Amino acid sequence: MKVVLISTYELGRQPFGLASPAAWLRAAGADVTCFDTSRQPLSEASLEAADLIAFYVPMHTATRLAIALLPSVRRMNPRAHLCFYGLYAPVNEAYLRLLGVASVLGGEFEAGLAALAARLAKGGDGGAQVEPVISLARQNFLVPERSNLPPLEKYARVVMPGGQSRVAGYTEASRGCKHLCRHCPIVPVYQGAFRVVAREIVLEDIRRQVAAGAEHITFGDPDFFNGTGHAIPLVEALHSEFPRGTYDVTIKIEHLLKHQEFLPTLRDTGCLFVTSAVESVDDVALMKLEKGHTRADFLEVAAIFDELGMVLQPTFVPFTPWTSLESYCHLLEVLRENELVENVAPIQFAIRLLIPAGSRLLELADIRALIGPFDEAALVFPWQHPEPRVDRLCEEVQGIVHAGEKSKRSRAEIFSRLESAARAAARGSGASREAKLALPLLAARAAIPYLNEPWYC
Repeated sequence: MKVVLISTYELGRQPFGLASPAAWLRAAGADVTCFDTSRQPLSEASLEAADLIAFYVPMHTATRLAIALLPSVRRMNPRAHLCFYGLYAPVNEAYLRLLGVASVLGGEFEAGLAALAARLAKGGDGGAQVEPVISLARQNFLVPERSNLPPLEKYARVVMPGGQSRVAGYTEASRGCKHLCRHCPIVPVYQGAFRVVAREIVLEDIRRQVAAGAEHITFGDPDFFNGTGHAIPLVEALHSEFPRGTYDVTIKIEHLLKHQEFLPTLRDTGCLFVTSAVESVDDVALMKLEKGHTRADFLEVAAIFDELGMVLQPTFVPFTPWTSLESYCHLLEVLRENELVENVAPIQFAIRLLIPAGSRLLELADIRALIGPFDEAALVFPWQHPEPRVDRLCEEVQGIVHAGEKSKRSRAEIFSRLESAARAAARGSGASREAKLALPLLAARAAIPYLNEPWYC
């Protein structure tokens, strides 16, 4: 049984979603080849020989790229069984099957992939899918197999204050999430369920990445504090074994407040920064998204981090149906006034709300009234803002960010251009409140550590 696993995009990380199932498939006797098309070309010979070709689709961008590859993959091997697996597979099941995808797996997909390969090995095309489309079964994870992937040096690096960079590895200590934020792609699959990877499996995965050159580890858990009883002993053990190593995690604002007694432990065990999906500083938008925090909560967390000498990296979805020109200006003001400009990757100022299939956003009457028919090519329900000036500002912001990153402008320089554009849009609309007069931003680009491929979609 020859299996090809393909990842098209995973935020510049070496894909856990290839390495983990590769271990399961090899343990079952399959001949597995992995391709990360964000870092390497596909091999026509490998594809032609494959019995099973499986695409890993953990996010929207990855899914669209994988779908774009399907025609050429099918031409190279019309007999192979095609599978899509990962978060975005189940919610797009109907469309994927129209494209000729035979198996769709979401949630805890490793066991399903191994079972599918075993079924195909018995002969034929496997017939109708018998593996669950969504499995939340508890798995005994295996140590991910990364030997067939591009080396860590080819992936995103962590840039330190002063400009030095470190090779960054990536692992996952848990999957799913206990929370039900309306816009989150995890919710339609996991529905509030949370699964952990055994501590020794995580540590062994990290050991192997350190041996391969990793100096920093990104934990890709949707929320590292979903299970503090798992997370805290893990980072304590990690620090004990690799006292000079560093790491970063993602944690909700709600959990950063609830479990703030553990923040010094993160700091003292080598946590360089914590990413948190703040999304907005507008309480109306936060309520619509059911984020579980308020603007005041975010600012309280920012103050706690400042007091502890820790780095918070907020992410945002600034363009939603509830955004106004005034509220966008207010977001920029809040970040400037709280000295958080350097903490935010410029792309975060340009992100527009996605409404994919299965999204809990569709529960909202105002969203249902706003959206058009599902766009299968884009994999979203399209929407336009009730105020066209907001959509025009979004387009202008996206242009400023793209041009700024292409020309390697600093975060402060890009931010200042965004402020000018937002103030001009607010003036042109006759908004009663404009952004405050901007003073120069003096902080250097590398004032805080950051990963040098900061895209979140």
